[in-house]
Formats: sequence, C-alpha cells, structure tokens
Amino acid sequence: QVQVVESGGGSVQSGESLKLSCKTSGFTRNLSVAWFRQAPGKEREGVAGIYTYSGNTRYTDSVKGRFTISHDTAANMNYLQMNSLTPEDTAMYYCAAVNRALVSELLKSDKYTAWGRGTQVTVSS
Repeated sequence: QVQVVESGGGSVQSGESLKLSCKTSGFTRNLSVAWFRQAPGKEREGVAGIYTYSGNTRYTDSVKGRFTISHDTAANMNYLQMNSLTPEDTAMYYCAAVNRALVSELLKSDKYTAWGRGTQVTVSS
C-alpha cells in the first residue's frame, strides 16, 4: 500500500536551482523521508533527510547551505530545494521513506523500506 514517487529532475547549468518533489502515500505520522543520489561509478550517497513528525533534518556536508529538505504532511509531499548547483551534484536522485523515527541514521540507506524509481539531475558547466 505504501508508495514513493519522485519528480522534478532535469538539466540545468552551474549556479542554477532545481526543486525535487516526492509524494509519499500510505505511511503513518511516524515517518522519516530522505533523498539519496548515485552517480555512475560511485556509491549511493545520503543527501538530506527529515523526520517529519518533529522536523529534525540532517544533511551531508557537501550540500549544507545549498539544499533544503521540507515536508508538507497534509499533502504527503516532500521537497528538496537545490540551489547553487554544480556538476558534482549530477546524479540520479532517489526518494526513500520509512515508518521509523530516525535521527543520526537519517542518511543511512539500509534503514529505509520504500524507494522511488529515481529522477535524473544533470548540471553542466
């Protein structure tokens, strides 16, 4: 019954912004949502995560100050606002969710049980 569907990827130039969306369906209020990315030849990396009930967030160092994760509980929508994009941000971005209160483990992929199919983000110089 649970479902995760992300969208909003595209091709942009360095310095531009992009906002990704993730619709989470069938979850309880005890919900953690995170964005992961994977570039060709690289391991999957946790980018940003949020425990939606409390609003607690966590970011990987490379995106702090540039990316912002937020959640609209009423609409079951999660967002990743990405500003000042660089070619190093190019990757397939995945939205993941789990009915679990995560704090220090918000960016650990093995904690999530539901995943979207991914949306491609390409940043050119």
